[in-house]
Amino acid sequence: MKIIHLSAECYPVAKVGGLADVVGALPKYLNKQTEQASVVIPAYATPWIDKHEFEVVFEGSAPLGYENFDFRIKKEVSNSLGFPFYVIDIPGRFDRPGIYVDQESGEGYWDSFERFASFQIAVLDWLKTKKEKPDIIHCHDHHTGLVPFMLTQSHRYEEMKHIPTVLTVHNGEYHGVYDRGKSYLLPSFDEQNAGLLDWDGKLNCLAAGLKTCWQITTVSHSYMEELGRNSNGLEWLFQNEKQKSRGIINGIDTSVWDPETDPMIAHHYNQRKMADGKRENKQALCEQFSLDPQYPTISFIGRLVHEKGADLLPDVFRTFLESPQSINFIVLGTGDRNLHQQFEAMSNRFVGYFDASLSYNEPLAHQIYAGSDFMIMPSRVEPCGLNQMYSMRYGTIPIVRNVGGLKDTVTDLGKPDGYGFVFNDFTLEAANHAVQRAINLFQDGRKMAGIRKKIMRLDFSWNASAKEYIKMYKQLLDNR
Repeated sequence: MKIIHLSAECYPVAKVGGLADVVGALPKYLNKQTEQASVVIPAYATPWIDKHEFEVVFEGSAPLGYENFDFRIKKEVSNSLGFPFYVIDIPGRFDRPGIYVDQESGEGYWDSFERFASFQIAVLDWLKTKKEKPDIIHCHDHHTGLVPFMLTQSHRYEEMKHIPTVLTVHNGEYHGVYDRGKSYLLPSFDEQNAGLLDWDGKLNCLAAGLKTCWQITTVSHSYMEELGRNSNGLEWLFQNEKQKSRGIINGIDTSVWDPETDPMIAHHYNQRKMADGKRENKQALCEQFSLDPQYPTISFIGRLVHEKGADLLPDVFRTFLESPQSINFIVLGTGDRNLHQQFEAMSNRFVGYFDASLSYNEPLAHQIYAGSDFMIMPSRVEPCGLNQMYSMRYGTIPIVRNVGGLKDTVTDLGKPDGYGFVFNDFTLEAANHAVQRAINLFQDGRKMAGIRKKIMRLDFSWNASAKEYIKMYKQLLDNR
């Protein structure tokens, strides 16, 4: 099968969150199963794109409202990602430093709709000219949610309406909502069906995609169920489209996330050399943050935003930092400015026990996974979560809230075959109790080592998940 993935992000080319990791890994594993998967994203002004050689494979012009825009399809020459990789160059739209946000103002770009609408239109115009069409068009999040709509409704793409579309919801909190007047920018369609674009009086890109795609997937079984109860206003729609929905848990790229070969960590190790490897990497990590490696080290990596539960962290950390116990806490991430200020103040107040790197730093993230004892994830919403899988791959024990993909991938130590710490309520008391349990485990060196070896043996690779996607693709083609 020929599967083309359309996305706003792809690791390592352009990354803001877990979407990039999925799109950078799933196609690789589909191809290992002898399928033909490729990826298309916008041509951002990122260092990765600047450093790699691309060749122009198509040039075109397409309508955006009453005017046309020019675009070029460029293919990465060396095929270094393990799959054919394309970027769409649209002058004036994506040749900027940020992916979604203006880096100077910190605000979303004023022409966000025009940017991603033109990207999607350009993709379809290009595919329309190809002699060999894809068997499946796999869209990711609201940035590509208009593709299923245009394929089924726009006269311009009538000849491709038979191609099955899959829409994967990585984060149902974000819908891509705009004024309904923006619909005139899309290629002409039957105005009687304009309601397919609408949700609550607005043009909602995610809602349009959910209504018109052939198959909805989410990135864990539990998150599929949760979207029907909490999806920022789309609850009824997710319930109504349940018959064409399924959850498939994400995997991780075990060739990238491998402590035995990872070039971003100070010392390599495997299950057999776990004790020495964890100790040496913890020493390197604590030296970097001026912490004492004899104490338990608990880290957080991620966006400092509401859905990640990051606002709970300062109170959790202060509870233990102000107690007689000696514990290290590390934070890596960016987001809410108030949290930035709190963590900066805590770094000055709790010198030697707390520090924060308020930045996006991929190499440092790898070192934190390798050098930490525990990884805390107090998420309000967690569609799948990859950090807990990365952590366990590196022998770092997760402390997570019982939600979404965290629920599907972490079993509490108090249960048979358990290996992590899970708390249910989003409260300071519940989070503190889970952290204290982790600290207690740290005091039992032998038991701690056993849990570390156990989680390093768990298989969270993309192999099983890729097979589930292939099975789904084949069912769509059979049902067509």
